[in-house]
Amino acid sequence: MRKILYICTALLVALPLSAQTDKREVRRGNRRFGKHNYKEAELDYRRALVKDSTSFAATYDLASALYKQKDFEGAGSVMGRVSEAAPESVDADRYYFNSGDIALQKKDYGAAVEAFKQSLLRNPGDLQAKENYIYAKKMLENQQNQDQQNQDQNQNQNQDDQQNQQDQQPKDQPKDQPQDQQQDQPQEQKISPQQAQQMLQAIQAKEKETQDKLEKAKALKVQSRQKEKNW
Repeated sequence: MRKILYICTALLVALPLSAQTDKREVRRGNRRFGKHNYKEAELDYRRALVKDSTSFAATYDLASALYKQKDFEGAGSVMGRVSEAAPESVDADRYYFNSGDIALQKKDYGAAVEAFKQSLLRNPGDLQAKENYIYAKKMLENQQNQDQQNQDQNQNQNQDDQQNQQDQQPKDQPKDQPQDQQQDQPQEQKISPQQAQQMLQAIQAKEKETQDKLEKAKALKVQSRQKEKNW
C-alpha cells in the first residue's frame, strides 16, 4: 500500500499540463507547483479559470493542487468538470490514473477500479496503473465481503430478537377461563357402572324411607281427627 501510494504521489508531481503561451496564470501556477507551493499554485489556476472557465489545463492542474493539499473531495469535484473532455485529451490516461488515485483516497474502490481500468485501456504498458488497478480491485472485494458479513450479522441479530420476543409472550389460553383457574380446578373423577348402580339404589332407598315417613304422618293425622269427632 505504501509503495503504491508513493508511486501515485510521485506521478502527481508531474500533473500540471503544458499551458499555452498566453496562459500566464497557468504557467506561473506550474512553476509554483514544482516548488511545492500548492496553495499559491491553486490560486493561480483559479485566476486562470476566471479568465477561461473552459480551460482543460487550468482545471486539471487545479485538481492536482487540491490533491496535494489533501483536499480529495475538492480534487474529485474539479476533475468531474472535465470528465466529458478528458477521454478525447492526449492526457486521458493520466486523467483516469489520477481520478483512480483520488477515489482510492476516498475509499471509493469501485470508482477506483473503473478509473484505473480506463487508464490501462489508453496506456496498457503503465505498470503503476496495473499495480493500482490490482490493489483497488482487492480492496473492493474486501469491502464487499465485509458488507456481506455485516448484513448477515444484522439479519441473524434480527432473527434472534424476534425469537426472544416470541419466547417472552404468554401461551394461548382459553378465552372463557384463565390458566391459573384451570390449574386450581380438581380433575373430574370417573366412576364405574357398579358404583353408579349402588348410588342409585341408595338414592331410591332414601326416597322410599321419606315416603314411608310421609305416609305414617298422614295416618296419624287421620286417626287424630277421628278421635276428635268421636269424643
